[in-house]
Amino acid sequence: MKRIVSIQDISCVGKCSLTVALPIISAMGVECSIIPTAVLSAHTMFPGFTCKDLTDQIAPIAAHWQECKLSFDAIYTGYLASTEQIDDVCSFFDTFRQEGTLIVVDPVMADNGKLYPAFGPDFPAQMARVCAKADLILPNLTEASLLTGLPYRTEYDEGHIREMLQALAALGPRYVALTGVSSGPDKLGVMYYDRETGRYGSYFGEHLPASFPGTGDVFASTCVGSLMRGMELGDALALATDYTVGSIRMTMESPDANWYGVEFERAIPYLVRRLG
Repeated sequence: MKRIVSIQDISCVGKCSLTVALPIISAMGVECSIIPTAVLSAHTMFPGFTCKDLTDQIAPIAAHWQECKLSFDAIYTGYLASTEQIDDVCSFFDTFRQEGTLIVVDPVMADNGKLYPAFGPDFPAQMARVCAKADLILPNLTEASLLTGLPYRTEYDEGHIREMLQALAALGPRYVALTGVSSGPDKLGVMYYDRETGRYGSYFGEHLPASFPGTGDVFASTCVGSLMRGMELGDALALATDYTVGSIRMTMESPDANWYGVEFERAIPYLVRRLG
């Protein structure tokens, strides 16, 4: 069985980060170990949430695992709680990367043209250091703009997206997949680029008129799990897109659908069927 370690926060209530990654990756038949970067009482859409930073636990956990001679087929990072965690995560990559280890970075830090309030203006440059060590990065349009210095646009053409993909690849990763890209009023999906071959690709699903917390985590987790199942990158991104869209559609059908989170659990049978 393939083994992933996911490094990101855990919200005790709400559907995002590790509470999404762990069940999805497990349902795909892949072991998912975890390093929580912070523990939140609930995700950040809940008023008055509490947060315990776990920066001081990352290095001891890594040291214990090294003593135990553990190894991982993939390392997948999401939300990092502070600038101080950057060095620890980069060190973790260096320690546990072996031949064939896949490193996937979802540079969770911004959306809708704005950096998340928890981060200062220096954070994108620090996140770029993490991206430089990755094999694959999965930024959205806002994160891509902050990582590259290219302008954030709500209206763009394919040329602008290709320029962004090339600038992101110049940070270091071989593969870049830019999420939340629109190909028309009713289509939303991903465009990707392989720096070594110069090949571009894309996949688009239905753009549904709704938004819920955790959809980016659903997408990234499904992509990583698919790659561990032996899928090519394009197929993994397509499945991640379809499963995310399906989860959103099922959430929209629920009378209780709101900011609590996307109901990805209801769509897990679809994901398992697609894996075949």
